Amino acid sequence: MASLTVMEIQLKSSVLRVWETGDEQSLVENANNYNVSKNLKDTFPYPYTLDDAHDWINFNILKNPVTNFAIVVDGKAVGGVGLHAKEDIFRKNMEIGYWLGEKYWGKGIVSEAVAEVTKFGFENFEIERIYASVFSTNRASMKVLEKAGYALEAILKKSVFKHGVILDDYIYAKYR
Repeated sequence: MASLTVMEIQLKSSVLRVWETGDEQSLVENANNYNVSKNLKDTFPYPYTLDDAHDWINFNILKNPVTNFAIVVDGKAVGGVGLHAKEDIFRKNMEIGYWLGEKYWGKGIVSEAVAEVTKFGFENFEIERIYASVFSTNRASMKVLEKAGYALEAILKKSVFKHGVILDDYIYAKYR
């Protein structure tokens, strides 16, 4: 595994960088949105408070290796993208997750970030597969993954319970 002293990754429409003290207010402004949270796991809180932002940033400041990145537009952290290492027999896998403030949707920002973090994952970790879990109602996220070279691998019927509704879970994957 390579040394992961990543500071910033410059993209066409944003910058990926480590989360920093000072990102809290922008994080709350963009994360505290029902339309954002409805497509994410329940571990992403809603409402999203300043305490949640402090907890997230403190968790990531000390994290080594870096696997969670702030998506920065015009100097503000407006979203996030990260990789979560799996364990035991799944240790050659990572799960990618991402979100973006609603104001920035439809501009290709997340597509570009997902592609770059996928590349980062394969270059820096001894993994064979990166996958994402997408709710059946989130067609935009499916398109993001397809643009980044992911393919639909499975549909887990009636496997997600979010906001009182049972949904299918679409699993997209990309292989080394």
